[in-house]
Amino acid sequence: LYMALTAKQRKYLKALAHPRKAVVQVGNAGVTDAVLKETARALERHELIKVRLPAVERAARAELTRKLCEGTEAEAVQEIGRVAVLYRRAQKPRLKLPE
Repeated sequence: LYMALTAKQRKYLKALAHPRKAVVQVGNAGVTDAVLKETARALERHELIKVRLPAVERAARAELTRKLCEGTEAEAVQEIGRVAVLYRRAQKPRLKLPE
């Protein structure tokens, strides 16, 4: 299920994610079980989501993104400032990725 995205797919997903609002917010407590559950639920529903991260330094945000991806088997599409974009193909994919 877990797959590395190609540059083309990443670019496509970034474009799709651009107008979307963040659906999950990671608080100062970091990646808790509740946050993982919520993220997994959002990925199941949307496949492509934005996650708002707390105002901590870049390395700490990258670590939070990594934990979210590991905990939900998602792929990090991009990280801009305090927002991470995650993708996980649903059981019945709604997004058609370019090859």
